[in-house]
Amino acid sequence: MPQVSDKKVLIVLTSHEDLGDTGQKTGFWVEEFAAPYYAFKDAGADITLASPKGGQPPIDPKSSDPSAATDATRRFDADPETQKTLANTLKLDDVNAADYDAIFYPGGHGPLWDLTNDTTSIGLIETFFNAGKPVGAVCHAPAVLLNAKTPDGAPLVSGRKVAGFTNAEEDAVGLTNVVPFLLEDELKAKGGAYESVASWSSFAVEDGNLITGQNPASSEAVAEKVLTQLG
Repeated sequence: MPQVSDKKVLIVLTSHEDLGDTGQKTGFWVEEFAAPYYAFKDAGADITLASPKGGQPPIDPKSSDPSAATDATRRFDADPETQKTLANTLKLDDVNAADYDAIFYPGGHGPLWDLTNDTTSIGLIETFFNAGKPVGAVCHAPAVLLNAKTPDGAPLVSGRKVAGFTNAEEDAVGLTNVVPFLLEDELKAKGGAYESVASWSSFAVEDGNLITGQNPASSEAVAEKVLTQLG
């Protein structure tokens, strides 16, 4: 991968922790943060973490389960420095898009509830996109794109290749009737040229500076495409 030691990457995480009205918790998915974070870090990028509320963003407890562990999550678990950085995310309102070269959104179910409608986040996405800077999102995080628009007022995803958590994958995790909307359906409804592969397989698509991935297995692939554009 290219070295991008002169580049600054903004990673935006959810602040939402309640899984609908189930009484269970959600948040961001550790793999979808850790794999891209270390890909960016190992390439030399300067990384800033932000979230709507600032401070510690909620981690989906299921993503910390040993059954969900990957090399990247194990590295995170053994990395107190990154854990401390994560516990002190900036508030989104304090972020200036001009300070960064790319923006990346990890998934987990949390973003469906807060970042999808967060006006600050939407404004950042539009600013990065219009400036030709990479905009990356994986799994459920492409939901953050749904209310973003191009300068002419069209949905940002309209006519563009996009990927995101599939209806089949949502059904497989038993949350079809819990989530506020099905991401695949909404991306299509906004005119996105939605693409997918078999459930749980790595899949990332690139359309100009918009880069999206289907599921947790796709997180590193999205980060690599962002790095290639930065390089």
